[in-house]
Amino acid sequence: MSIRIVLFALAGLTSAGCSTRPVYHVQDGPVFGSSYHISYQYPENRTLEPDILAIFDRIDRSLSIYNKNSLISRINHNDTSARLDQDLVRILLVGQEISEKSGGAFDLTVGPLVNAWGFGFTAREKVTPALIDSILEFTGYRKITLSGDRLVKQDPRIMIDPNAVAPGYASDVIGQFFESRGIRNYLVEIGGEVRCLGVNQQGNHWRIGIDKPLENVLEREIEQVLLLSGQSVTTSGNYRKFYVEDGVKYSHTIDPKTGYPARSNLLSATVVMKECVYADAWATVFMVLGLERSKELALTIPGIEVLFIYGDEDGSMKEWRSPGMESLIQSSSAAQEQPNPQSRKGG
Repeated sequence: MSIRIVLFALAGLTSAGCSTRPVYHVQDGPVFGSSYHISYQYPENRTLEPDILAIFDRIDRSLSIYNKNSLISRINHNDTSARLDQDLVRILLVGQEISEKSGGAFDLTVGPLVNAWGFGFTAREKVTPALIDSILEFTGYRKITLSGDRLVKQDPRIMIDPNAVAPGYASDVIGQFFESRGIRNYLVEIGGEVRCLGVNQQGNHWRIGIDKPLENVLEREIEQVLLLSGQSVTTSGNYRKFYVEDGVKYSHTIDPKTGYPARSNLLSATVVMKECVYADAWATVFMVLGLERSKELALTIPGIEVLFIYGDEDGSMKEWRSPGMESLIQSSSAAQEQPNPQSRKGG
């Protein structure tokens, strides 16, 4: 769902007069059809890699729509023996909460529409108004309910797609695991969704670069650099996952109410919150709602800061920031004094 966020490392010592740096373990690789990058401070002769991989495996077995044996796949195929686990319950509860607060702009049942438009895990269909109307008959977040350890669907054709929030949720799970082990300095990035705490190996806040929303470019450009600690950040946009047919651009962000790709001048939405799963969900909401409605809504949500990049009438790129976002953005002069990024994440 999200654009990759660029990670930076800073040069310098941990603190004045310190001749050695604390030990940070760095782990990265493929996961959930994307990739991950994790950095955490922990004793030199110990690693938590087996624990991290075990968590990834657990979440994949619960939430992956690409794993035919996963719990969500069994539920989508109406396996009556399937029982909800802690991961899927959390996703469903967050999904229902954001669906209500956004007026239905977020919807975990939107998967069949995403598939029909060619952005899911099935081949793109010949989209007609009749097809969209027929799919809308069995989509809608109010058509599913939790009953104990069961998910009750009003229509057996209903499918749950956690992809919009699964990477953010996984980042939270890893972060919470680290904190349970007493780790107070870490960064977790999964599929572009970031959760961080404390400081990096040089003793500074984590620096996270936000891409300019540019289409069809080989070299990415940085729009802004955020300085974060104890927060999560995600970015969603329509400038990488899209196609053009008969001169019309179709983006991967589907409006659950209309069944059609959302259209607006909002190019990307970056969201900073404490929990990554919520940041992930709200970033999707804003891309559905568009600039003006998102500006109004963002100002009513507690604990959220946003950076919206949009196209003006004359085609130029502009920003809108929530009041607290300014304090999270590194000044341009400070950014110029820092070395080039040592680690870039693209996707």
